[in-house]
Amino acid sequence: MANDTQAQLANLLARRILVLDGAMGTMLQRYDLQEADFRGDAFRDHPSDLKGNNDLLSITRPDVLAEVHRAFLEAGSDIIETNTFTATSISQEDYGLQDRAREINLAAARVALEEARKASTPDKPRFVAGSIGPTNRTLSISPDVNDPTFRNLTFDQLRTSYYEQVDALMEAGVDLLLAETSFDTLNMKVAIYAIEEVFAARKLRVPVMISGTITDRSGRTLSGQTIEAFWHSISHARPLSVGLNCSLGGDEMRPYVEALSGCATSLVSCYPNAGLPNAFGGYDETPTQTGATLREFAENGWLNIVGGCCGTTPEHIAAICEAVEGCAPRIPPKPDGISHLSGLEPFDIRPEVGFVMVGERTNVTGSRKFKRLIKSEDYESALEVALEQVRSGANVLDVNMDEGMLDSEKTMTTFLNLIATEPDVARVPIMVDSSKWSVIEAGLKCLQGKGIVNSI
Repeated sequence: MANDTQAQLANLLARRILVLDGAMGTMLQRYDLQEADFRGDAFRDHPSDLKGNNDLLSITRPDVLAEVHRAFLEAGSDIIETNTFTATSISQEDYGLQDRAREINLAAARVALEEARKASTPDKPRFVAGSIGPTNRTLSISPDVNDPTFRNLTFDQLRTSYYEQVDALMEAGVDLLLAETSFDTLNMKVAIYAIEEVFAARKLRVPVMISGTITDRSGRTLSGQTIEAFWHSISHARPLSVGLNCSLGGDEMRPYVEALSGCATSLVSCYPNAGLPNAFGGYDETPTQTGATLREFAENGWLNIVGGCCGTTPEHIAAICEAVEGCAPRIPPKPDGISHLSGLEPFDIRPEVGFVMVGERTNVTGSRKFKRLIKSEDYESALEVALEQVRSGANVLDVNMDEGMLDSEKTMTTFLNLIATEPDVARVPIMVDSSKWSVIEAGLKCLQGKGIVNSI
């Protein structure tokens, strides 16, 4: 991002609440697009059906995307998102288009940038956020009910896919990046890692927005984290903003937005669905209702950036713009100097905590029983050892697999993947313990929470 554009964005955020756009999918449904629209000339002979691959329209029907972007800009959006939510090679595998991911991202970013630049004025500059979705796979949950340690994707495979997407968005010239709808924080941590790699390679940084999704009224992500634990897990990225989007309407998001506002030292965003879906999968919440809810959040001092997700239209965005006009933006709290860790739940090392209890029986060098179980590959019994440690009061669980007869990297990965499936254990932070960097790295690639390394 050019320095003047970044300065413009910072200046606006200090003065008022900025407004994102609404749902691309909802708008595209209005066009009743058919298979031929998704194929265009470029994919006329593609062997798989392409209808429903909305990101592909960036290439085959850019005119439709331009109309949607214009509608949201005319409604008052300060920031519009690129049509790239599923434009990773991982997600595009569903359509046999994994080799076209870079092309899709470049095309989508160029359409959005052209419309944003045309709509910008000195008094109301517009910005483009490169949308980075969570993909259709998860690193923290096994897709095989018979094997909780199995994953159908690795950290490194996802990192490669994200790197390609981010690099293309940066090449096109987006103003900021928006990694959104995170249902698995480990996926998000991979996205952050890839983003930082691209920044280093290009010797250029842009602001990064991060947004998670609470999947139901349990107040947790799909992978089980509370909103405070989610923040602790990604705070190292020092994002421009952290927020919530999708899954819930604004009314259902209220306690979680409040909680995030109370702990995040970054700016806070919120772009909910237009209420909960009805029996037909549609959304019934009116623009007035959405605007009123977000107005309340803004008056409570919780927000810096607002917008809409599933079911929201330009009419919703116009209502949101009107609702938050004149509301002061949230002022983030200063860092408190406390060590914040997390598993599925947060763990703060405050002065009043006193001693932190580290469970060290999940250590092959410190427990003969655990060593015997691991060497015999009796991982279920080894998990019971971890569970007993936590039930006995361990605040942190030390995991060490340094033993000459073990493939320590593989064993560390297997055991940490198993731990991730047991909420009573996974709720505490993990201490990855090894004298070998390769084992430490393997362990860190399994943690969605913010853990501890012992020792470098």
